[in-house]
Amino acid sequence: MDSNKLRKELEKRLGDPGRSFTFDSEKDTLRIENKSTGKGITISLPGIIAKWQIEKDKAIDEVVYYVEEGLQAMVESVQLSGKEKNIYPVIRSASFPTEAEEGIPLVYDEHTAETRVYYAFDMGNTYRLIDEQLLKKEHWDANRVREIALFNARALPIKMKTDTVAGNTFYFLNSNDGYDASRILNESFLKEMEGKVTGTMTVAVPHQDVLIIGDIQNNTGYDVLAQMTMSFFASGRVPVTALSFLYEDGELEPIFILGKNRKRE
Repeated sequence: MDSNKLRKELEKRLGDPGRSFTFDSEKDTLRIENKSTGKGITISLPGIIAKWQIEKDKAIDEVVYYVEEGLQAMVESVQLSGKEKNIYPVIRSASFPTEAEEGIPLVYDEHTAETRVYYAFDMGNTYRLIDEQLLKKEHWDANRVREIALFNARALPIKMKTDTVAGNTFYFLNSNDGYDASRILNESFLKEMEGKVTGTMTVAVPHQDVLIIGDIQNNTGYDVLAQMTMSFFASGRVPVTALSFLYEDGELEPIFILGKNRKRE
């Protein structure tokens, strides 16, 4: 599977008289746009090809579903008032755009050097990021969105799986509800895990649908963590960061793991 074959397959499966497709050969991206609204979604083809090598058609199925739901969400009206339970925080990389495609500022907060917190309105199968224009229409302010979203995030269920490698324990949260990485904002949960960990506590959010907590006891644990986060980062539909974080006294500090050497950013 190469970019040309993938592009043709996506254009075939997403084809619609009301949509246009624009391929950028330099960036290796494909944009699918609603002709009537001018709104659309731009996807990077290399990442999909990498997933296809492992998951085959499932990787393409996921992209088609994501684009279909995303385009539909763009044309549906959103009302925050009375639907506060649908508002959640989502974790994105620090390089994620701070404006919608129309130049409207998105509502977000800085989180770490690697991550930002954006706010989303859950629409069932997808969600829409909340922007300043929507706040103005609803007569809301960013603080109100932030407080509601964080409250809802703390109420999300937490069911973790564990794995032990060379004396190091790893806890995985992977419920696939779109907010697994958002649990990193649940301070009481992180404090609870800190009390359980006996070695060095690390936290990783390689993509939006997984959160990994490590109880690192030796050098091998750091190497396993690095390989694990990179693997999840490469396979995620919405990648966040391949770096992990040290967690201590309520603070998250990004770390680089290079072989046997660990460096704080």
